[in-house]
Amino acid sequence: MHKQQVDALVIGFGKGGKTLAGFMAQKGWEVAVIEKSKQMYGGTCINIACIPSKSLSHSAEQAARRHFATFLEKQDVYQNAVEDKEQLVTFLRGANYAKLNQNPHVSVIDGMATFLSPNEVRVDLDGSDQMIIEAKHIFINTGTLPHLPPIAGLTESEHVYTSTSMMNLSQLPEELVIIGSGHIGLEFAAMYAAFGSHVTVLHRGNLFLPDHDRDIADAVKTTIEKQGIQFHLQANVLQIADRDERASITYVDQTQTRRTLTADAVLIATGRVPNTQSLDLAQAGVEVDEYGFIKVDEFLRTTAPNIWALGDINGGPQFTYISLDDFRIIRDQLFGDGQRSQLSRRNVPSSLFIYPTLSWAGLSETEARHQGYEVKVATLPAGAIPRTRQVAHTDGLLKAIVDAKTKRILGCFLFSEDSSEVINLVSIAMNAGLDYRVLRDNIFTHPSMSEGLNDLFTQIS
Repeated sequence: MHKQQVDALVIGFGKGGKTLAGFMAQKGWEVAVIEKSKQMYGGTCINIACIPSKSLSHSAEQAARRHFATFLEKQDVYQNAVEDKEQLVTFLRGANYAKLNQNPHVSVIDGMATFLSPNEVRVDLDGSDQMIIEAKHIFINTGTLPHLPPIAGLTESEHVYTSTSMMNLSQLPEELVIIGSGHIGLEFAAMYAAFGSHVTVLHRGNLFLPDHDRDIADAVKTTIEKQGIQFHLQANVLQIADRDERASITYVDQTQTRRTLTADAVLIATGRVPNTQSLDLAQAGVEVDEYGFIKVDEFLRTTAPNIWALGDINGGPQFTYISLDDFRIIRDQLFGDGQRSQLSRRNVPSSLFIYPTLSWAGLSETEARHQGYEVKVATLPAGAIPRTRQVAHTDGLLKAIVDAKTKRILGCFLFSEDSSEVINLVSIAMNAGLDYRVLRDNIFTHPSMSEGLNDLFTQIS
């Protein structure tokens, strides 16, 4: 059995891991990167998440502006969008692979990794071949997988999809049922409704967007219902069964009445689980939490002193930009002053890519009041911003929460066109500790969505 010794071993080709591998190679370290699937070079974001979903979402938004005479015309547009998405993903996957594989200090190895000790990993290669890699430093970057809830008939149905398999569906479903209304469920609901599917979302809880203030959540729900998406709250799905080339979904509603829906496709969007099954973490002394995510300290060290975990696998926010920041934390541990940590993160912006996009940073009004702040709150209809009239996207609501004593921004929620860009400005202002009046009185270009911040913060007296 072949044995290879390296300075650093990265398990998983995700955003944080690949960036770290390249940086360590620049420092002269010998690095090995293990990836079990040739379809995952570059990680989740490039191959099965952000990039392909946003590509389809962009195509869907364009499709929604057109008036099709038949569903067949919608089908053609959808198929073209899937082909465009696949071309983009293939290009980016290849570029990411080449960037590391062409580096003389990096070895990209296709195979399945299993720990033998804190410093040794066995790699099962194609066929029956194996090799052992011994490394001084090991970084786990294996990401997550879709969670499949224990619903009768789910695994047997030919019409059930996850967020991964759904994006490779070549036929646009006329009827789509989505189980789950988190980020993934809502983004797919908006996307497929825009393409022309009839979408129904089954949500087990009794509150829509439970982590948001009710005025924001209500504005979102009202807007996407106008787009033809139906919601059923407190829906407990009991069974999925295939009948007459369609799926039959049986659930109990909020009145405990048993109901049935039929659909061409069912998307399971009930969260994601850690991808650690093959690693045998116990052999390395790496502990996991009650949900199976790898335990890390604020510097992303695991319970094994020479092993770190970065990206979704460590149980932090599951965003590619957080994975990139995980890289920065580890880079600082290895080559910097060691001060950067997860505690350095403040007011991290987030976006939910529906139509329009919902973006936020900081505390909600409910959270701020619960934490004892005396707050001032401003709201502004998105339609009050001239830019929304210009692009004919007037739906939405903007909201800001300000500390009445310090005049600093505690939180901001933007349900509007281009909010994923504008929220970054607000996050920077918040992290800089700026008085809200800086944004109120700043000179922005016109017409732009950014100038809406002038009007929003003018509402604070």
